[in-house]
Parts: sequence; C-alpha cells; structure tokens
Amino acid sequence: MDKKIFIKTFGCQMNEYDSNRIYESVRQIGYKKTENYEDVNCYVLNTCHIRDKAKEKVYHEIGRVKKFFRQKQKPIVIVAGCVAQAENQEMLKREPYIDLVVGPQSYHKINDMILNYIEKKKKKEETEFDAISKFKYFSKIKNESGKISAFLTIQEGCDKFCHFCVVPYTRGPEYSRPLKQILDEAKFLSDSGATEIILLGQNVNAYEHEKNRLSNLIYEIEKISSIKRIRYTTSHPKDMTEDLIDVYKNSKKLMPLVHLPIQSGSDKILNLMNRKHTVDHYLKVFNKLKAINPNVEFSSDFIIGYPGEEEIDFNNTCKLIKEIKFINSYSFIFSPRPGTVSANLDLIEKRICMQRLEKIQNQLYENQIRMNKSLENKIINVLAENLTGDKKKVFGRSEYMTSVIFNGRDKDIGKIVPVKIIKSNRSTLFGELAINMNKKVA
Repeated sequence: MDKKIFIKTFGCQMNEYDSNRIYESVRQIGYKKTENYEDVNCYVLNTCHIRDKAKEKVYHEIGRVKKFFRQKQKPIVIVAGCVAQAENQEMLKREPYIDLVVGPQSYHKINDMILNYIEKKKKKEETEFDAISKFKYFSKIKNESGKISAFLTIQEGCDKFCHFCVVPYTRGPEYSRPLKQILDEAKFLSDSGATEIILLGQNVNAYEHEKNRLSNLIYEIEKISSIKRIRYTTSHPKDMTEDLIDVYKNSKKLMPLVHLPIQSGSDKILNLMNRKHTVDHYLKVFNKLKAINPNVEFSSDFIIGYPGEEEIDFNNTCKLIKEIKFINSYSFIFSPRPGTVSANLDLIEKRICMQRLEKIQNQLYENQIRMNKSLENKIINVLAENLTGDKKKVFGRSEYMTSVIFNGRDKDIGKIVPVKIIKSNRSTLFGELAINMNKKVA
C-alpha cells in the first residue's frame, strides 16, 4: 500500500520552496503527495510566524485534523517551519496530537525523524540552525516540480534585526549557498521545464559566497539559454549595491520589477524599527535604477500603525507612495511578534490603524489600476504558464508579475509570447495573442 503525505503550507514563497523540498526528501522513503488529506499516513503543516496569531492558527488546524481522524487511523502529524522553530518542544507539551516538530533549518533530518517515529513511536523536535548541512543534503535530491516558473532559494536568514521581525530568531543568521550548488539546481530546474527562475531569500540581495554576489549569480544564471526570465525576492534597501543596480542596465533576462520593502515613509519610524536606512537612501536607489533603466517599476511592503507612528509619519508614507508610484505593494497593520524588541510597545488604537490602512491600500490600488490601464491596446511579452481551469484560455504573467489571461494555445505553455491587452482590472490583464510577431512590444 502506498504511503501518502499531505503538506499544507502557510506564508511566503520560501515556505512553498521548503514544502517542495520536504516532499522531494520523503519521496526517498516511499511517500507520495496527495491533495486530499482524508486518507494520509503523514500530515505536515509548514508554518509561518510573520502574521498575527500564527501560533493559534496552527493549533486550530491541528484541532481540525484531530477531529477528522477521530474515527480513523491517526497519521503522523508534523509541524514544520517558523512557528515550529519559535515554539519547539512547547508544541509537543501543549498538543499531544503532534508527533514531530522540525524547524526550517532541519528539514534534511525529516526522513530519519519519520522512520524513527514509525519504529519507536517516540516524539521528537529538531530545531538546530544548520543551513550548511541542509542545503548539502538537498543539493543531492532532484526537484521534480516541472513548473514553468520555479523558486530557487539562494540565501536564508537575516542579520538586520528589525525590531518587528522574528526572522533572525526563526531562520537564523544569514547563510548564502555556494554558487555552483545554485547553478546546478538552476540547470536542473531548466531541464525540467522551468523558463523563469525566482531567486529566494529572507534578505536575498545580501547574497555573498566566496566573493560572488547576487549580481554575479544573475549573470551566471543568464548564461543558461533555456531560462528566459530571472527575478529575486525579498530585498533590503541597504543591500542594493552599485553592482546589483548595474545589472538592470546590462542584463537581458532580469525582470524590471524591483520588490524593495521600505515599511514606512518616515525616518522617525524607520529608526524606531531599526531598519538602518533612511527615506533619502531609498529614493537615491529608486532614482539610480530609473536613470539606468526607465522601465524599472517598484513594489514594496508597508507596516501601518507601528508604535510611535503619528499623523505626520503616516502622511510621509502616503507622500512616498505618490512619489514612487509603487505598482504593487503589501500593507499590513502592525502586529507584535513575541521575542522581538517591539513586542511589548504600546499599540496604536485599532480604529486609527484601520483608517490608515484603508487609505494606504486605496492609494496602492489606484497605482495598480493606472499601470494596468496604461497597457490597454498595447502588446506586451507574457510568459505562458498554464491553461485556465476551463481549459479555454491561457494564464501567464507580464514582466511586472501581473496576471494575464489570453486566448492562447496549448503549445504556447512555457514560451514568452506577444499578447495584445484588450482590457484590465486592478489585478489582471486580459488580451489576445498578437498574430503579427513583428509588432512593437510595449
């Protein structure tokens, strides 16, 4: 009988990548992935600790699983990811239904943990920071995802210690993978069908290994002929170095969307957050990139209602959004994370935070609508990723990561094709395949 595993993933692209690698590992001991958890032998919850009440969401999910399997054979229940790292043995004490707890730097031990549990029924947690061993192990396991757009983690951890962030505590210090290891994985992903590579890291532009920086890595990946697009996320303004900025002038495959979180448009708040950069520094990066490549557009992250944020600070954030014209951004109300410097600071009234969040989001939505409207009746390059659910149209993404739905063909999947945009809304472009390939692309 086949052993089945169900993996539920919360959070960022890093967690999606980690979940794929977990599956690639457990395949070695006979597990097959299923999208239906009702008859699984192993249930994995890969968690995220960034947002509010992350821990309680985990226990709620475990409760749901426990209820479902009350009259059935209990699966091995594994909690992985950043909540596992933060809570470690406390999870085993609080919820006896959990069997194994594994942190994000200990995934390479998951096979041994499962086999040991099957044999001895002994609960265990593994939360040591050991990124070197992890990536050394996973470099030997092939990624079978076969996706057109594939994630590739190049760096983990963070040394910035922003006062609101748990990443240094859950992912550990910055670690950059060896260049050759990354290139080998990129080539394999390409051979498996990937046309686009998205380089991942908690602080991806801090990548540095044996004098190789992110700029060097991008140029090396660019040499792989079947890879047509390169992206990276998430970045820190302090690490937008001159050599990386120059890549936007010289590279033919690096996409012109820069995701560069600023969090606030107020220097006072940035200082309280321990961001280690100013608004002026951010604007200088923006202006340099626009001067080098006018097609470059920005997206960002904003924390609204950080302790100490006054009306003038919020207005400065609004002013920055108008100046930069971010085409896509993520904005959230501040929520304290246990163990961080800002965990016990006085919170701003929720009503005020909600009002500010709504105003910010409306501004950002207007930018998105304006950008998408400007592309109507123009021809753009689209990477066709898959057929839509009804199999009648093709889903793809623009150079700026915008979703595009068009009347393409099955044979277009995996290719970059010209699409004339007919209409748009805030999040999606709609178009038709441009018959005349010689038409100018916007």
